[in-house]
Amino acid sequence: MQIRPVFTALRRHRLATLLIALEIALACAVLCNACFLIINRVQRMKMISGVDESSLAFVQLTGFETKGAKDLNARMLNGFGGIAGVLSAHVINTVPFGQQAGTFGISLERSMRNIPAVIDLYLGGPGSLEALGVKLVAGRAPQLADYVTLTNDFPSDAPVLITRSLAEHLWPGGDPLGKEFWSGGDYHYRVIGVVEHLAIAQPGSRGVASADWSAFAPVQPGPFLAGGYLLRTAPGEAPRVLRDARATAMKIAPDSVLDQDASQTVSDLRMRYFENDRGMTRILIGVIVSLLLVTALGIVGLASFWVGQRRKQIGIRRAIGATRGDILRYFLMENFLIVSFGVVLGIGLAYACNLMLMKRYELAHLPFYYLPLAAVALWVLGQLAVLGPALRAAAVPPVVATRSV
Repeated sequence: MQIRPVFTALRRHRLATLLIALEIALACAVLCNACFLIINRVQRMKMISGVDESSLAFVQLTGFETKGAKDLNARMLNGFGGIAGVLSAHVINTVPFGQQAGTFGISLERSMRNIPAVIDLYLGGPGSLEALGVKLVAGRAPQLADYVTLTNDFPSDAPVLITRSLAEHLWPGGDPLGKEFWSGGDYHYRVIGVVEHLAIAQPGSRGVASADWSAFAPVQPGPFLAGGYLLRTAPGEAPRVLRDARATAMKIAPDSVLDQDASQTVSDLRMRYFENDRGMTRILIGVIVSLLLVTALGIVGLASFWVGQRRKQIGIRRAIGATRGDILRYFLMENFLIVSFGVVLGIGLAYACNLMLMKRYELAHLPFYYLPLAAVALWVLGQLAVLGPALRAAAVPPVVATRSV
């Protein structure tokens, strides 16, 4: 069919055409960026922690005297070991998705002239690394002689295991085993092993790229490592074990304070950590559905108005030989052109919105393939929305041409 008559008709209704095109442009921009945000949130929620989440629980005590920390650790580990379903109990400073602890910048030079990464340092007593269930991919696990005594909040000189992503970041393409790094110039660490994954305690706090930049230092429990307890349980027993462990902790150390928020199964800690992401995803999905529905209703309303306004013209065309298919294709083509114009505007608007999000919220650049996908979605939506009015237009009989308006 010829497109010129369609353009001629659209020029006669510039304002209505422009309003629908702008609505489609807004829908295109929101659709691209909202889908991009949703996918980013979903990928974040699927983040690999590297630990056996379903079989781990964490108990946190506060408010105890530091001088009695060693005795407290011994009593707590003994009490937790007697709970049915507990395979092992260990002292550790935190767990993935738990409270942030041991965060500092590191350098490959003692002078600290350059700080290439900010990491989380996990401090764990004997057996804690094995209890976490991390996968060793290079080097060795800590031996008994590797567990150093703490004289401060962090070990001043200790062997560590680091994640593969951190190793690749610090020594791209190189062998990290035996390499050294420093923190503050006085804290020295040497790499004895590499684990596949071990997410930092708050994996979204410093960006997705650094969510796995962590190290594990084997240390002896004592005054500077006390109150945090990792329980490895039998499969499916973590919730019940946690319930019993809370009660046990209160019996053993009634003068201490049990941190209810921090004392959770690691699975529950993950669920709570990503609660805002799930809420934002639901909101964005609601925004997309609402905007597409409004856009579709706008197309239906405009097309229905035009069908009623052009009813006699349609009858005349039918009287001089136009088929139902010709009328149907006319309205589908007209809507396609309007949607295409809106999509072109929407592409520019989508990138403008993305640049704003990149500047304010450190969002990544919008991938190009989102644009054609959004265009196809809006074309399909537009054609489906106009199909009802177009079919009614195609059903107008030629006799309408003989009636007075």
